[in-house]
Amino acid sequence: MASKKSKSMFPHNRSDDAKGARVVIVGSGQAGIQAADSLRARGHIGTLTVIGDEPVLPYQRPPLSKGHLTSGGSIDPLPLRAERFFTEQRIVLRTGVSAASVDRTARTVRLDDGDVLPYDSLILATGAANRSLDITGSELAGIHTLRTLADADALRRELHEARNVLVVGAGFVGLEVAAAARAQGANVTVLEATDRPLSRAVSRYTSDHVTAVHRQAGTHVHTEEVVSFFTGREGRVVGAETETGEHYEADLVIVGIGAIPRTALAAAADLPVANGIVVDDFLRTNDPAVYAIGDCANYPSLHTGTRVRLESVQNATDHGRRVAAVILGDDRCDAEVPWFWSHQGALKLQIAGVRLPDDTAVLCGDPTTGRFSVCCYRNGRLAAVESINRPADHIAARALLASARSPDPILLDDPTFNLKRFAAQPDSAPSRKTSA
Repeated sequence: MASKKSKSMFPHNRSDDAKGARVVIVGSGQAGIQAADSLRARGHIGTLTVIGDEPVLPYQRPPLSKGHLTSGGSIDPLPLRAERFFTEQRIVLRTGVSAASVDRTARTVRLDDGDVLPYDSLILATGAANRSLDITGSELAGIHTLRTLADADALRRELHEARNVLVVGAGFVGLEVAAAARAQGANVTVLEATDRPLSRAVSRYTSDHVTAVHRQAGTHVHTEEVVSFFTGREGRVVGAETETGEHYEADLVIVGIGAIPRTALAAAADLPVANGIVVDDFLRTNDPAVYAIGDCANYPSLHTGTRVRLESVQNATDHGRRVAAVILGDDRCDAEVPWFWSHQGALKLQIAGVRLPDDTAVLCGDPTTGRFSVCCYRNGRLAAVESINRPADHIAARALLASARSPDPILLDDPTFNLKRFAAQPDSAPSRKTSA
């Protein structure tokens, strides 16, 4: 875990009675619920309200693009916390309602049902929204996006009957849905606008392997294909035309072309916004009473030395814990090593750290075995590790990145090199070749 004493880039004041402060959290996803949980766990006793715009108990989102889609009947989502948790912890959970505006002078949040909530500390955990594909035919029935439980339920109902499934966008969600659709026996085609799937997220080694696995499973993956318009019949999608002039048949389309942070509430309150809500090391905005966490937050990363906005369960959970500590007066700036996972059929991809485009990728293991890792180096130091079906490498990578230890890239040329064994060596041990 990285830790440092850091100065805020924005001025702030500290309340002497923080434990009794009124806290309002806008957003009932992973970050918002973790913040509420951590506040109570750290001794906060004041009024604590969580605002969620979905009319259901807060739930885990990762299964929506995986097991939820392939279930035979209706299933309940996995809750982030049991319903009794909110009662026992005296957390007011307002579901099915949205924050309409923030009055920073009066320190109040107005909800779209007319209620006005006062706050001493406001946490914006507004998350992200799917990027839309605004082209001719995008309004046709049978075209889906996937972010919420309602999205997943609608998609699952149609997926069981679909014959030709078209996935627009080869990011994590698109490929997870493609694997689920293929498992259901559908003919699946994936169209990616860039030169390779997951191009913004992983190295070419990993991208090429993931692509090969999907193709071996029978999924048709086409790169550098941009959809121009959708075609329909009687109000329902039947296909898509691309800029290259190709036509792809489809009775079901999933659009997964990325996400954008939900910043409208912050922008309307005149808070700084730039690819997310801009915050400092302590997740504070330029208003000492307002914080932003999770998918919507643009923050300075201790691990990259740059500003980042990460969409992951780990980052949301880490931010929830950290903002609770900050509100209650803990000045330490701690941050877990970022990590992420994606299950695509039998393929399990795990990432530790944050890869940047100019990082140097070095193979660790043999991709032909279906089990290998890619170590990404920045300025000669290990910065991220992508592991395919090698969970032991992933755990080792997280330990190495947390301790700032880095195997010499030349060691990875040895087929007997073992990342787990290297990570288990004492810090003072020399960087030497290890046997499996």
